[in-house]
Amino acid sequence: MKPAANGLEGRVALVTGGNRGIGAAIALALAADGADVAVNYRRDEDSAHATAKAIEALGRRVELYQASVDDLEADGRMVEAIVGDFGGIDILVHSAGIASRGQSVVDTDPEEIERVWRVHALAAFALSKLIVPGMRTRPRGDIVYISSAATVMWGPNSVPYNMAKAALEALAHTLAKEEREHGIHVNVVAPGLVDTEMGRRLARAAMGADDIHELDPNAPFEHVCSPEEVADVVRFVVSDAARYVTDQKIVVDGGTF
Repeated sequence: MKPAANGLEGRVALVTGGNRGIGAAIALALAADGADVAVNYRRDEDSAHATAKAIEALGRRVELYQASVDDLEADGRMVEAIVGDFGGIDILVHSAGIASRGQSVVDTDPEEIERVWRVHALAAFALSKLIVPGMRTRPRGDIVYISSAATVMWGPNSVPYNMAKAALEALAHTLAKEEREHGIHVNVVAPGLVDTEMGRRLARAAMGADDIHELDPNAPFEHVCSPEEVADVVRFVVSDAARYVTDQKIVVDGGTF
């Protein structure tokens, strides 16, 4: 990845779910633009170390933090450790997420509603609550929540995911209005289908594509969205080029919906 002149030098970013997929692409993009990066992961330590190695190759500092973001006590320990290691957090990107099981409202277990909501929405709330007080003292703060084009199309058989992402976006719009006076920007980036492990599972289950790139000919711009294309939007909204941008939702789906 080629460095871009987006001026993130001296800033510290926490990326949840930063070990693979969209999160890893975001972590690498922010590092390429000059940020030091705290990479959160829940499992798959090998991919976390691979992401860290790639960030180090860009000449940036990186530390790994294993925590399940739906565990509020673990969130507190993680944020305390990051602040101790780096001195503060300037950028929070909440990218960690899980899919729902593809059942109708009638067939959905209420426990699944809570499980998916905790990872997407409650974790975002808890991390923001922990990080914002310190972020207010930084020259600029940025919070980016990774949502989904699901909140544009509201597809069937995905109510836990739809509800969780809707709650996440409600948090974003509320927090943006509360923290603007403190110099904190809060924005939502909402991808459609992306070439990630989750996206490939969706492509197989819902579209019958054993290889997600079978969908390329009929996709916008003749390719399924890549993690890097999502990361490029994140790197924009946290950059000086977006210094007057907050409380926005940017959908990255090639104009599908």
